[in-house]
Amino acid sequence: MMHHRPNIDWMLKDLAESVPQTRHVVVLSADGLRMAQYGTDHDTADRLAAACAGLQSLSTAVASEFPHGDGRMRMVVIEVGGGFFYLMAAGAGAYLAVLADEGVDPGLIGQRMRDLVARIGAHLTSPPRVDGLVG
Repeated sequence: MMHHRPNIDWMLKDLAESVPQTRHVVVLSADGLRMAQYGTDHDTADRLAAACAGLQSLSTAVASEFPHGDGRMRMVVIEVGGGFFYLMAAGAGAYLAVLADEGVDPGLIGQRMRDLVARIGAHLTSPPRVDGLVG
């Protein structure tokens, strides 16, 4: 029988409902697989997760230019016409992504994302992949 990750969707809902203008919340693995979501359909969440894997890779390349840093991405923020995209490291091999409308309070969303990462700790840790299967 396959081991299932604890359901963390309610925690994502809590983040979305506590920050006005939040549109989508997705948790993904480092290799771009959707682990949990709130406020979006599977197709949108899968597209966001795949894009996040690329962003994580790019941010690691940029981080390597800081000689005294640890080389790890902590948060990426992208502002586009219509809103913001946030990507935050959330445990070993996992990331938290949020899409929000342009009226969102950037300080509040950043704080709520940090709070969520701290709250669910081990739940967001992606198990190692073995022969294409997630443990």
